[in-house]
Amino acid sequence: MSGFLTRLIALIRKETRQMLRDRSNLMVGLLLPAALILLFGYGLSFDVRDAPVAVVLEDRSETARDTVAGLSGSPYLAPVAVPDMGRAVALLRAHTVDAIVRVPVDFTARKAGGEGRIQVLLNGYDATSAMTIGTYIDGAIQLSVLHDQDRMGPGMDSGSTLGLVQRVWFNAASISTWYLVPGLLVLVITLIGAFLTSLLIAREWERGTLESLFVTPVRPLELVMAKLAPYMVIGAIDVALCLASARFLFHVPIRGSLGVIIVSSLLYLSVSLMLGLLISGVTRNQFAASQMAMLASFMPATMLSGFVYDIRNMPTAIRAISLMLPATHFMDLIKGLFLAGTVWPLVFKSCGILLLYLVGLGFLTTRTLRKRLD
Repeated sequence: MSGFLTRLIALIRKETRQMLRDRSNLMVGLLLPAALILLFGYGLSFDVRDAPVAVVLEDRSETARDTVAGLSGSPYLAPVAVPDMGRAVALLRAHTVDAIVRVPVDFTARKAGGEGRIQVLLNGYDATSAMTIGTYIDGAIQLSVLHDQDRMGPGMDSGSTLGLVQRVWFNAASISTWYLVPGLLVLVITLIGAFLTSLLIAREWERGTLESLFVTPVRPLELVMAKLAPYMVIGAIDVALCLASARFLFHVPIRGSLGVIIVSSLLYLSVSLMLGLLISGVTRNQFAASQMAMLASFMPATMLSGFVYDIRNMPTAIRAISLMLPATHFMDLIKGLFLAGTVWPLVFKSCGILLLYLVGLGFLTTRTLRKRLD
């Protein structure tokens, strides 16, 4: 028994020292659970708060203003006065507002006759959020009508038979697949990009083959481009497969330019591949590289890019982190291209940000391949 205890204690001491030496295991074992608890507990929410709503008062009477006054008192809505429908539609297309509340020019006269109608247009990017926001708008306006009746007193007819005519733009059928499938394109590119290339340089460092390249005329940039080329082909095939599945298997409409979708997808693929190479060059260890690739690319793209959760509902610190992710900008762009069409300001903005990421990651990756022996 004493020999057993001696060996057991020795093995425990050895395993403890080995674990403390392996920093990647410590990071995965300690930081990952803490990060997940914080993200799921505080950063992610299905609630909708302060949703921006464009209010177009074509009827500028006091009755019309009183009817939509309840929107300002709702903690879930943030009404924004817009002068005309053209401007409101532009804001909805750019995803600056989530809904449009339009009070038609003949609203007061129709309301007096018991046929008052208000038009509500909802952004169907996220079918669940759209329906929730529609419910909040309906409740806020109906509450205003009840307050109007209370002010007039019992027995007085305010002509308050009011109906909301709701329409969901970009996803009229409120099909969740239309919202999720474009986001899956982002996740697929992120996974095959960052995860696969994260092993390339690390594998050569472990095998000692990278040192042999240092005595050749090969330059770091050439080495990076050569490693990216085969995976660009694989990634392009995956992009084509995702687009074909979205169109023919899930029947998701592609309202934007197919050429813009392909070019932007290949640009984001390049960013993901370059991120994987950077991780591989920094870690120089296959296991550590694979774990870091998951932590730095796929998991943030799933939870913080807007794939499932609206990033505007996150705390300021978490939202700032999400805006630093390339996947966040590509997610917003690809959903807009699929469902809303080609909105050129959004295309230029998102592709410009992705191009900056590509240049920055390319520079850092070549720095990890400088010809030196540590």
